Amino acid sequence: MTASPLDAGAAARLILEHVRLLAPVRVPLAQALGLVPAEDVPAPLDVPPWDNSAMDGYAARGADLRAGVVLRVIEEIPAGAVGSRRVGPGEAARIFTGAPLPAGADTVVRQEDTVPGPGTVRVTAAPEPGRNVRRRGEDLTRGAPVLQGREPLTAAALGVLASVVHAEPLVHPRARVAFFASGDELAAIDRREEILSGSKIASSNSFTIAAAIRDAGAVPVDLGIVPDDRAALAARVPSAGTADLLVTTAGVSVGEHDLLRAAIADRGGTIHFSRVRIRPGGPLTFGVVQGIPWLGLPGNPVSALVTFELFVRPAIRKLQGNARPFRRAIPVVTAEPLSLGPPLSHFLRVTLTAAGGGLPAARLTGSQSSGVLSSMARADALLIVPEDRPAVPAGERLTAIVLDDPEHVAEPPF
Repeated sequence: MTASPLDAGAAARLILEHVRLLAPVRVPLAQALGLVPAEDVPAPLDVPPWDNSAMDGYAARGADLRAGVVLRVIEEIPAGAVGSRRVGPGEAARIFTGAPLPAGADTVVRQEDTVPGPGTVRVTAAPEPGRNVRRRGEDLTRGAPVLQGREPLTAAALGVLASVVHAEPLVHPRARVAFFASGDELAAIDRREEILSGSKIASSNSFTIAAAIRDAGAVPVDLGIVPDDRAALAARVPSAGTADLLVTTAGVSVGEHDLLRAAIADRGGTIHFSRVRIRPGGPLTFGVVQGIPWLGLPGNPVSALVTFELFVRPAIRKLQGNARPFRRAIPVVTAEPLSLGPPLSHFLRVTLTAAGGGLPAARLTGSQSSGVLSSMARADALLIVPEDRPAVPAGERLTAIVLDDPEHVAEPPF
């Protein structure tokens, strides 16, 4: 185990060194949203497979088109049908969006730019030759890669795969993340009277961690609440079963009732570090037990969520095949002076607002106590204050991790 506390970046890298990419599986296309592809897919056909009309109108020869010209309509081609006649000089075919362009035609006149007559159509505004046609292979050419890179599959990406009849993509599956809360004082929220009377505390971590796991794209496996008892804690660990990651909250500080590290050791686990130079979340502990990476988060609700964001979420993303596991940090300016405590890297809950066309202004959401969960609920971002900055004036440029930012980076930004 690392003897001295690690800085946040070193801790994050060490965790990812022990996280292995999940073996890819094939899943039905409808279930692949958000998953990372594990193979390149060459297009088995051109998309679209033929020149087709981009809108309802009339297919004609571009050389014949001018305002006022009257064309003879030789047939009608709805979507799903194929024209049977060649369009010659002075002729047009009534055509609908998606229908193949008939032989001889190279342009489509919008329906809005025509006046139909008995067996004829008059063009009121002529398009340039070649307009309003989707060309064969315009989207994809046969043999070309369907998707670029190994990014999570979006709704549009699923549509592209459907267009080339790729019904079961090979993807890295969703991670199964087992978790439990620990503490004699905790109770499930169905024990309402005990909680309202003050004899117990609602286990909010049971809900925040489960939701954060889902938000990271993984599957939460709730192992419940465990009392502060070494044997009970050790007995709960095997319940993680075949999970890909184990997350716990509380029991990793230095008090007499912080027994999780000992319980993990009782199960033959190895602990790699047990403290990080950050606030909130300093008691973060990382190890491996029963072959499963284990992240022991502090019990204070804010500490649990901040350490989840910084360390658990990137681990989940790596398990699921994301090459860029970390949210990026963006430049911001402080909206108020900050006075920090000990020389640690601080991650402060802030809101971000526009600042006159310049960088976003970061303002504290209120008390930064690790027990004030409402301050986390109001936060847009985590403002990063390096450990060598005990005080920061208003207007200072720092960086912040935006909590709903879809952009990610390969290395920790802290």
